[in-house]
Amino acid sequence: MRERETEPGRSPGADGIPLGDASNGADTMERTDREAQALSLNERRLLAALAPLGQAGAAALGCALGATPDAVVQYASLLAQNGGLAAVERKVETSYALTDEGRRYAADGLPERQLLASFGDRASMTELKSHPLASIGIGWLRRKGWIAIRDGVVEKAGEAPAGEDERALAVDTLVDGPGLRELLKRGLAVERESVGYRIAIMPAGRALVEAGLDLREELGQLTHEMLLTGSWRDALLRQYRVDRLPRRLVPGKVHPYQRLLDEMRQILLDMGFIEMGGGLVQSGFWNFDALFQPQDHPAREMQDTFHLGGEADLPEGWERVRAMHEHGGETTSTGWGGTWQEAKARQQVLRTHATALSIQHLAAHPNPPVKAFAIGRVFRREAIDPTHLPEFEQLEGIVMDEGVTFSHLLGFLREFYRRLGFPQVRFRPGYFPYTEPSVEPEVFVEGLGWVELGGAGVFREEVTAPLGLEHPVLAWGLGASRLAMLRLGLKDLRQLYRSDIDWCRETPIRRGGGGR
Repeated sequence: MRERETEPGRSPGADGIPLGDASNGADTMERTDREAQALSLNERRLLAALAPLGQAGAAALGCALGATPDAVVQYASLLAQNGGLAAVERKVETSYALTDEGRRYAADGLPERQLLASFGDRASMTELKSHPLASIGIGWLRRKGWIAIRDGVVEKAGEAPAGEDERALAVDTLVDGPGLRELLKRGLAVERESVGYRIAIMPAGRALVEAGLDLREELGQLTHEMLLTGSWRDALLRQYRVDRLPRRLVPGKVHPYQRLLDEMRQILLDMGFIEMGGGLVQSGFWNFDALFQPQDHPAREMQDTFHLGGEADLPEGWERVRAMHEHGGETTSTGWGGTWQEAKARQQVLRTHATALSIQHLAAHPNPPVKAFAIGRVFRREAIDPTHLPEFEQLEGIVMDEGVTFSHLLGFLREFYRRLGFPQVRFRPGYFPYTEPSVEPEVFVEGLGWVELGGAGVFREEVTAPLGLEHPVLAWGLGASRLAMLRLGLKDLRQLYRSDIDWCRETPIRRGGGGR
């Protein structure tokens, strides 16, 4: 062993450390040993594997250590934080590959090239359209100027040199350039990113390795037998750092809004309701007429409702609804008067409220008891702002039974809001075309005061009589999105529908309502 050089006038000790620095050397060794022991076994093993290499990729180190590349990056990050013992470099590499369609065209030629080769100097448009690739190829032929179309006849426009896209398809490896960008735009190639990590040992880490690392297996848990026999005293126990935050785990989570919708659903199921469903597209009959909304009501105009093309069939017995609108049918009501138009009832619309599902459910289940709810998307022509969207979720509920009253309705709503976490509920009179009496429930929110959350009431005779319903029907429609804003502390309704991964991660999971 080569002796260490010493300063003039000093003699080396037995261990090679100058005698005048014996205390400092001992301190250095003790400090180095403490630093090494503060590392986990995996961190020490990584340093030992890195020392002869200097640097290596996470995948290669993972093979050497019997660990995953992600685990190796975690160990290296801890070493980097712990005095800069290692360095971690993240590298993102971009590559390109042909899609299945792109590989097919690389072998057979682009659609426009195949189409061009399928005829002579000219062909009729009818003949050309019979080619399997006509729908794609004709547009590209015209865009590239390879053909001219006159009076239904297609003529070749002279030479058709290979373009950048064809040249890019002809090479084995795709490289960035005009041709590749054209293939990407056409969906014939895709861009792929691969993330890799390179880990290097730093001088401080190498010093620990040279001083010696204890790589013996450590025990992370004491057993009952070890405590009884006292063998734990001789065991090598894993050290834990309580001053260091653990690695943050990001588990999969249900979207906060969906979680809240599921909670509302479970509350109503626990209260004895069943869930009903139905299509997003409804006829004007079920969306408006069956609910005794007059055909000249502003909500039915184009500025409030999304109208679709086509007509819907009317259900059996629709004439009773017409009679109710025109003169009140066989009830004491006088109806709305005027002439009820069958064509307006057949118009198809995107449902403007979930009550359209309630009335259809009652028509199919006319005998009590009925306790049903729906949570579904509804559509209205609204200007988009922090509190309005053209589509949102509505919670709809109905109860029909012998002897149910307006007081039962208020009780159902109080209980639902209480279980959802709003113990303070009050009601104020409201008006809706299809319920009487009607109320608008409000809940008290700290910092906001009383907030209105929907409408409720007892279906009018004009709604129930045409369906042959003989018992009272309690009904309500609540804005699920507004409830979600209050529960999640949001000021912008649009946040509920954004793919904001950070917001999803940071929003805590809340289980159960405040009153449960």
